[in-house]
Amino acid sequence: MTADNEMEIKEAFQRAQKGHNNKAKLVASLKNRYNKLEDKSQFHEEFVHHLKFAMIVYKREPCVENVIEFVARFATSFQSAPKPEEEEDEEEEEEDDDDHPFLSFIFNFLLESHKANSHAVRFRVCQLINKLLGSMAENAQIDDDLFDRIHQAMLIRVTDKFPNVRIQAALAMTRLQQPKDPDCPTINAYMLIIDNDSNAEVRRAVLSCIAMSPYTLPKVLKRTRDIKENVRKLAFQVLSEKVHIKALTIAQRVSLLQQGLHDTSGAVREVVCSRLLPAWLLRLDGNVIELLHRLDVENCTQTALDTLRAIFNEMTPEELLKSKLPFNDTTLIPEDSLSCENVLYWRALCEFIKSKGDAGEEMLEQVLPDAATYAHYLTRYLKAVPVLSEEQRADFNQLEHVMTKEFISQQLIHLIGCLDTNEEGSRKQVLAVLQEMLSLPHTPFSLVSLLTERLLTLIPDDQRRIQCVAEIISDLREPIMEVGHVVNENLSRRQQVQLAEVKVQIMEAKQALEDCISAQEFSRAAELKDSITELENRRNLIHQEIAESSQPADKESRAEKNDPETLLRCLTMCAELLKQMSIKSRIGPTISALMSSLILPSIANAHPAVRNMAVVCLGTSALHSMELAKTHMVLLLQIAQLDEVRICISALRAIIDLLLMFGFQLLSDTAALQSTAASRSPDRQDDDAPSGDKVELQEDSAQSTLVMLSEFLDSEIADFRTEAAEGIAKLLYTGRISSAKMFSRLVLLWYNPVTEDDTRLRHCLGVFFQLYARESRTNQELIEESFLPTVRTLLNAPVTSPLAEVDVNNVVELLVELTRHSTQIKPSSNTEEVCVHDYLAARICGEMLKDPTAPEVRLYAKTLCNLELTRDETVKKDLQTLLQELLQVVKDRVCLRTLEKMVFQLVDSKEQAELLSASALQPLNINADGETPESPTKSVKRGKRANTGQKKAGAAKGGRKTSRRAESSEESDGENVPESVHTSVRPSRRAKTAALEKTKLDLNPLINQEVS
Repeated sequence: MTADNEMEIKEAFQRAQKGHNNKAKLVASLKNRYNKLEDKSQFHEEFVHHLKFAMIVYKREPCVENVIEFVARFATSFQSAPKPEEEEDEEEEEEDDDDHPFLSFIFNFLLESHKANSHAVRFRVCQLINKLLGSMAENAQIDDDLFDRIHQAMLIRVTDKFPNVRIQAALAMTRLQQPKDPDCPTINAYMLIIDNDSNAEVRRAVLSCIAMSPYTLPKVLKRTRDIKENVRKLAFQVLSEKVHIKALTIAQRVSLLQQGLHDTSGAVREVVCSRLLPAWLLRLDGNVIELLHRLDVENCTQTALDTLRAIFNEMTPEELLKSKLPFNDTTLIPEDSLSCENVLYWRALCEFIKSKGDAGEEMLEQVLPDAATYAHYLTRYLKAVPVLSEEQRADFNQLEHVMTKEFISQQLIHLIGCLDTNEEGSRKQVLAVLQEMLSLPHTPFSLVSLLTERLLTLIPDDQRRIQCVAEIISDLREPIMEVGHVVNENLSRRQQVQLAEVKVQIMEAKQALEDCISAQEFSRAAELKDSITELENRRNLIHQEIAESSQPADKESRAEKNDPETLLRCLTMCAELLKQMSIKSRIGPTISALMSSLILPSIANAHPAVRNMAVVCLGTSALHSMELAKTHMVLLLQIAQLDEVRICISALRAIIDLLLMFGFQLLSDTAALQSTAASRSPDRQDDDAPSGDKVELQEDSAQSTLVMLSEFLDSEIADFRTEAAEGIAKLLYTGRISSAKMFSRLVLLWYNPVTEDDTRLRHCLGVFFQLYARESRTNQELIEESFLPTVRTLLNAPVTSPLAEVDVNNVVELLVELTRHSTQIKPSSNTEEVCVHDYLAARICGEMLKDPTAPEVRLYAKTLCNLELTRDETVKKDLQTLLQELLQVVKDRVCLRTLEKMVFQLVDSKEQAELLSASALQPLNINADGETPESPTKSVKRGKRANTGQKKAGAAKGGRKTSRRAESSEESDGENVPESVHTSVRPSRRAKTAALEKTKLDLNPLINQEVS
């Protein structure tokens, strides 16, 4: 053996395989030997000769990884040490030949080998280049020609067939990026890969090494919505480490928090809470209020609240109480110090402490005053909110100021829920404040719904709630008006003159009466007496008129107000009341009076907002009474088809809610719609019958309603289409309707490219399909019934239709996955029971027999191989009979091979020999590699991604195996990529060692065999 300071190349490679050897010593010893040699070429050849043994191994064996690490260290050990910046300027001319011959030789060898046929060699080449470049000093330099050659080679390898090769090539280009150059080929390649590579580990590798710039930031942000959890998690990690909060727009910050805090994966949510938010706070000196300033709290209040809750969860109780809110002596923020950010922080803090229950009572007292004090504080602030005239609303600054005041008022009203209102006196004070604010006509309309909600929350009894709201509506609708009488001076003067004349006439008549009595003219005296009585009555009447006209006291009167603003306030309170009422509460006299005097007249109001709120009230009130629902169902149906879009949507929601509550018997009992009794469901029509048979559909009220809902699915208005789809999905899921045609329409709508941007629709239907299929066997049978109509629609779609762009394979995969027996929540334990896939197989075979030469026969044959069939002998025999018939009539060779494979899966081993001799083609050798066409069962998983509007089902893929070729192309590792959190039982050290010894590869026999 040679001395330690001089070592043979073979011995160095043998020692390098052992993980416990000190590689630094091995590098130093081999380097000493290299430096003493005059002719380096022989050393180069021998070194590469031994390196090749490691490069042909694709599997990540420990000994091979050790050798690769050793080679990288040895090659970069010849690089000159980094020089200070002062010396670099002086020695620029001398650095032309700075690259060491051995390092250049290794790079040349690797670059010549990167196009090798073996994927193992390509993988090791890219891995070595990655390690060589990564082991160089931070300010290392290489020759421009070498840089270009490495660059070109890695750009080729990032498009390699094997994911592991692409990963190493992407990592190798990390130091070749030029972030300031918008046309940098490396960054352009990275952006192409990160968007289009089908392998998640490749996308993760690019995420981990891509440089941040204005060009790459949108691509990284897009990966936060990646389909794979690990990619999303790494994207948030990269953003927290490499991107300053100021580099993001407000919309981007809000979007990140919305997606991250509501991600379906707990690991992603954990990264957002433990990495992203702390990183942002660190750059803002830990100021949470400043973080809220960086968000749009007025328009994205819920996101800001979720963010604050995530921050509070990471704080201790002491840190929570050390809030930076400017409290005064009464634990209130002074009114002039209130801002959108600090009031939202105050609300979130109080709600978070309140959620802790009894443990947070003492803490809550330190951040919130008693109910009485807060009630007075709230009253003062709400009354100070200015009311703008139409002219003032044209001034944007004034409008913005009022909107800010209203937002702060909303948060202060929300804080009522955190007050301690168990004491009767405190609760009464808060109720009085809420009633007063609702009764005031100048209270901003944006606060009415929230004030009503808080008011009803404090009143537990429904009857008291109804009475309280009815009184407030009465005060608003018919306020008490004080009418004062103005004294008319002319009228008063005339009355005084008349009074004086009457008094003179009375005095003259009395004098004449005395003269007549003294003259004993008694008849004349009687006439005078009657005239005096009339004059006195007239005098009293004039006195009364004068008293009434000069009365200073005012009178009170009520006048009904029907202006749109007042009606909208009253209807909003009424709608909130109906929502808060228990569904078991019946419609009483008070609600009936509101219906007749307020809600129904408002349906015909000219103002759209008033009509819309009236429709909401009508639909909500009808949920409490089936008789009311029957009476007004026709009206709601008419509104849904004739009014403005917003009002139509409200009416449609009301119709769906009523159908969910009472079922379709509600329609059959409605005299206005009923022409014949409801006898059949929409899916019982013959599949080949025309879909637009309007005459039959209109005979049944339930049928005509479903036709109307189905027509809404074709609406050009996205919101209308979404509401209709969501309503039909609810009706299907609750069992109110059972229609294969309706389900088929929803599937086609989900895949339709027109709905690509309708996130809510796609999310709703995506969740519905999985829940509906897993719920029961009956639902899966309905999906199976919709299979062929759905496929036929797609296959027969004209070229001009958006459905022509949909990949039928993806739709078939979805329907097959949804009908799997294993996906049910409670699958039957009886393995002999006939499952839905058995019926689907028979249905598909029948469709193939109709036209064996049709192009879609190959699709159907491929689908047959993906079905989970039962072991029932009767089913097997029936399917065998159908398959044998197909084998006789189908001419396509690929279909024949697929069908024969299906037959062999069904029959026993004894019968296979007979079938072999009788079949038109010999069966596939499924164990053969390379030239043999892949099994459709195995190739289904590797289908290309769908075009626009296409997606794959998220259901479980059963227990199907992938082919060897698919296995090799899909396998990848995450070297140098941050690993995802994975909880598993950790084996003991001894078990690890034993397992490693069993699988360990040793290169020494290969090297010795070559030498011998």
